[in-house]
Amino acid sequence: MIAYITLGSNDLARSAVFYDAILAIAGAKRVYENERMVSWGDGNGPSIMLMTPFDKHSAHPGNGTMVALSVDSIGKVSAMHKLALELGAVNEGDPGPRVPGMHFAYFRDPDGNKLAVSAKE
Repeated sequence: MIAYITLGSNDLARSAVFYDAILAIAGAKRVYENERMVSWGDGNGPSIMLMTPFDKHSAHPGNGTMVALSVDSIGKVSAMHKLALELGAVNEGDPGPRVPGMHFAYFRDPDGNKLAVSAKE
């Protein structure tokens, strides 16, 4: 159903380094890039695209918008959250169980976009 998710960035080079590192934990790599965008995927589903806004206005996170990433282990949830914080993300929720059978962590990327990462317990 979802082909890709687009997040805005005001510093594409800085944010691309951030996403290269955290998405590698989930097995994703760069699949496309040009002067305005970088896209990551794992070849099995939707991709994440980071872009400078087409209208040339500043990028800003949406109110109530969050992108949720899925990984295959609780250890990867914790590793991704820890690495994101080391790379300048803001903690929005430490790793832990949130609903029966699921483990989540939350953070905001350097541009303020909110992400969740989850795995089945």
